[in-house]
Amino acid sequence: MIITQGSDKAIGIFDSGVGGLTVLKAIRQLLPNETMVYFGDQVHVPYGLRPLEEVQAYSIKITQLLLDEGAKIIVVACNTASAAALVLLREQFPDILFVGMEPAIKPAAEYTKTGLVGVLATPATFQGALYASVVERFAGTVTLIQSTCPGLVQEIELGNLNGAYTRSILESVLKPMLQRGIDTIVLGCTHFPFVIPLIQEIAGMGIRVIDPAPSVARQVARLLDSSDMRTKYSGVGEIRFITSGVVSEFELLVPKLIGEGGKTQTAQWSNGEIYIE
Repeated sequence: MIITQGSDKAIGIFDSGVGGLTVLKAIRQLLPNETMVYFGDQVHVPYGLRPLEEVQAYSIKITQLLLDEGAKIIVVACNTASAAALVLLREQFPDILFVGMEPAIKPAAEYTKTGLVGVLATPATFQGALYASVVERFAGTVTLIQSTCPGLVQEIELGNLNGAYTRSILESVLKPMLQRGIDTIVLGCTHFPFVIPLIQEIAGMGIRVIDPAPSVARQVARLLDSSDMRTKYSGVGEIRFITSGVVSEFELLVPKLIGEGGKTQTAQWSNGEIYIE
């Protein structure tokens, strides 16, 4: 366990798998001096197909684990977990700062010229109150064309970012949207930015693809600054990884996805509790 105080604590980040690494990478680019601890709950991936109560229970236990490991702020780098559990987490941990994921409907609505926006997300995200609220507030003047991209999260978890099956999933989703005239695509799952190059290849460079990770990183920086919790360390911060999946597979995949790795620990779920081994 990490024992740290104040600004020397870590930024805690979690997702159902490796998708939240897109957010970690954006935070790393903006705040390179910060220590980070990342939890990928790969034994339960994807969250998007699980009941709301399950995702809430996982999120509470993972948050507590990250706090025990020295987190000073928690980034829920998972759209499904944000939709299911962010309000509950803030109630359960009132003294902790949280940053969650919100589908980027507002910037898409402001950008689109055709008034047609494609949204790629998990079923749980589309069904959640958070998504409904964002749509109600910002999508009044646009038409949203939604897809859950079945199987895409699983392919990304395997590191298949440009394989034939990954391409076929995206083509089956994007081509009907393009035929209808979309000019903007919102990525409502943190896994999906890893296949932006393939999305752009299929859709064309004239289609804007909105990755929410940079705006999440900026929000993390704002909260750290407003709470005087930005690290005083001047070197490059350490990144630690924890997975409930297979450590050896995780360690091979992470550098491929974000260009760097780090110490990885394994965690086990037992009777609804999570333990680092």
